[in-house]
Amino acid sequence: MTTLYVVLFTLIALLCVVAFFVVRSRRTGGTAGTVEERPPSTGSAGAFRAGGLGARVRSLFAANEADAWRDLEDLLVKADVGPKGAADLVARVRARYVEGEDPAGLLREEILAILGPDRWLDLGADGLDVILVVGVNGAGKTTTIGKLAAMLAAEGKQVSLAASDTFRAAAGEQLEVWADRAGAHLVSQDRGADPGAVAFDAVTSATARGADVLIVDTAGRLHTKQPLMDELQKVKRVIEKAGATVDETFLVLDAQTGQNGIAQARAFTESVDVTGIVLTKTDGSAKGGIVLAVREELDLPIRYVGVGETAADLRPFDAAAFADRLLA
Repeated sequence: MTTLYVVLFTLIALLCVVAFFVVRSRRTGGTAGTVEERPPSTGSAGAFRAGGLGARVRSLFAANEADAWRDLEDLLVKADVGPKGAADLVARVRARYVEGEDPAGLLREEILAILGPDRWLDLGADGLDVILVVGVNGAGKTTTIGKLAAMLAAEGKQVSLAASDTFRAAAGEQLEVWADRAGAHLVSQDRGADPGAVAFDAVTSATARGADVLIVDTAGRLHTKQPLMDELQKVKRVIEKAGATVDETFLVLDAQTGQNGIAQARAFTESVDVTGIVLTKTDGSAKGGIVLAVREELDLPIRYVGVGETAADLRPFDAAAFADRLLA
C-alpha cells in the first residue's frame, strides 16, 4: 500500500510541474515555442536585381563617345537614382576621372561616399528603448514591425508592441499575429480608440514588465493630409509624457514606388525626426537607384531592407554589398 501511495504522489507531482510550465508558457505568449528560429542578422544589399551598370559604364568610356558623361547620367536616371542624384554622381566621378582609370570603380567609390557608413540598430541603454514606425498604408509597415520584433526577440530582448494604428481595419489583428510569432507582448485597444492613449498605455505596460524595447505602430498616413501628420506628432508627445524617449523613428517606404517615395519621405521628415529608412519589397520590380535617391535628396540613411515574406527577411542594409549589386 505504501508503494502505491509513493507512485500516486510522484505522478501528482509530475502533473503539477507540467501544468506549471504550460501556464507559464501561455502567460508569456508562448515565447519558448513561437519565436521563429533565424540566423544572426547580417547585412544585405536588398533583393534588388543586379543593375549591370558596371559593364555599361565601361563600354561608354571604352568607345570614347563624346557624350559619355551625358549617357552615364541617363543610365543613372533610368536606374531610378533621380535627376538630382544622377547629376551629382556624374559630377563627382567626372572631377576625379583620369583617362585610363576604371570609371565603374570610381562610381562605386562615390556611391559609398554618398551612402555613408552603415548604421545598424544599437539598443543597449538602460531603461526602455522606443522605436516609432511611420509610413503610408501598403508600404509594409506592420509587417516590418513584426519582422523587427522577431529579430530583436531572437537577440534575447524582451519586446513590446503598441497597436496605435487604430484607424485601419484589421491592423490590430495583423499586429497580434506578428506578436504571437515573435513572442512579443502586445498593447491594443478597440478600433477607433485614441492612438495616443494606446501609446501611453504601452509605455506604462512595457516599463512595468521590464521590457527592453517598445515598437509603436502608427496609422498609415497619407503624406498630403496635414491633420493626420499632426496626429503623428501627438503620439510622439504622449510617449514622452509617459516618461519614455523615442530613440528611433523609422519611415517604411515601398521600394517599388520609385521617385514618389521621395515625396512621401520628405513630408514625414517635416513632421517627425525620422532617423532612418526601411525599404520594403526589394524583391519585387524595384530599381536599386531609389536607395541613392533617398539618401541624396533627404540625407536619410537606409537602415533596413525587406528581402522576402518570412520573419527572417528583414536585414540591416549593407552599403558595400548594395554598390556591388548595382554595378554587377
